[in-house]
Amino acid sequence: MKKIPALVAIGAIALALSGASVSAQTRTVVGERYVPTIWVDPDGCEHWVLDDGAEGFMTPHVTPNGKPVCRRGELCGMMPTDQFFATDKHHINRAGRDRLEAFFNSKRGQFRGFVVAGHTDSRASDEYNIGLSQRRANAVAGVARSVGARLFAVRAYGERDPRVPNTSAANMAENRRVEIYCLR
Repeated sequence: MKKIPALVAIGAIALALSGASVSAQTRTVVGERYVPTIWVDPDGCEHWVLDDGAEGFMTPHVTPNGKPVCRRGELCGMMPTDQFFATDKHHINRAGRDRLEAFFNSKRGQFRGFVVAGHTDSRASDEYNIGLSQRRANAVAGVARSVGARLFAVRAYGERDPRVPNTSAANMAENRRVEIYCLR
């Protein structure tokens, strides 16, 4: 005779006593789809998620207490998006493209690569802002790739990481930005 775990047995007894059918009580739980991935934080820490869904650090270098030693990264460029993009758009104007090309060309030999992170203010929904910040960060990353700069990651934070509270038009303008992190 097979042993049944206690909780399963109790659940079956409760169903039998309630008179409900098992099929009426069955439901399908749909979880998030697991996608193995690797990403680099703006501070240069490489993370990975593998088959069991556990997260870890890619770098084999650790301090004596086991903390990963990440690449040194620094915020080396910040683009106020109002100067590079039209309202609610993600296409970079020609002057902005020229400035970005010059920036990436000047920094490319000094650093191993870059992380580009897009941000917005809080005027639209979180979902919309994530999408807009992703499109803008991808536009900047496209310029970086066009001049041969190495990108470690492109991130979208939307309104989730404001520099200042979104309490005035001036603060909102400061929060609409694309940050470029340079990694040594």
